[in-house]
Amino acid sequence: MHKHRTSHRSIGGKNFIILPIIFCVLIIGISTAAVYSASGNFISMAQMFFSDGERDFSTGYDNIFVPIEEEDEDEDEDKENSSSERKVVPMSQVEFPSYGDQFGELIIEDCQIEAKLFFNDGVNELNNGVGVFTGSFIPGYGKTILVAGHNNTFFNGLKYAEKGQKVKIRTSYGNYVYEINDIKIVNEDDVDACNLGADYENLIMYTCYPFDELGLTPQRCFVYAKFVSGPALDNKH
Repeated sequence: MHKHRTSHRSIGGKNFIILPIIFCVLIIGISTAAVYSASGNFISMAQMFFSDGERDFSTGYDNIFVPIEEEDEDEDEDKENSSSERKVVPMSQVEFPSYGDQFGELIIEDCQIEAKLFFNDGVNELNNGVGVFTGSFIPGYGKTILVAGHNNTFFNGLKYAEKGQKVKIRTSYGNYVYEINDIKIVNEDDVDACNLGADYENLIMYTCYPFDELGLTPQRCFVYAKFVSGPALDNKH
């Protein structure tokens, strides 16, 4: 009986020591993983805002953009103004972008903007360029094109936007020109800031406001541009 009681106490004593050690190790491991994950996100954000070098967050996307020769802008605009007929490109000749694809580039020379144009406006796309909201349309559909970009990076130049400036969008199926005709600063929850149901082609670009401010802000800058020139997409062919 004496030996049995001694063995029982010995085993219980070991458990009393070992179990708290295991528990502490697990807590430390979980805490370390959480801190590492949070610090990793913070470091990535800091690199985005403060790095002076070229930002290359990811190459994990497909680039289907093949530039085509640009027509003379004045001649192209004269054609649009002299006739209601637009050049038509059959959809059968267009490689429609998938989510995350780079399918063009957006250029505003007066604002020093030249950015890759993606189909989608998620984290990866906006870290590499500007993105078309997939609830809107791509150029050529004759509808609203809603493009988002970060105020500290690719759309920082929108602070120089003025009425009358030209916006170029180049795609593999045609080159488009739009002209800025309005600029608004609105609250982030302003549902009337853009009309995605418009029955005419127009371009809307937006970013957080004020410019150069870090993180999310309560306001947005919307830049509106009317269609000037570019081919129409014909989904009947």
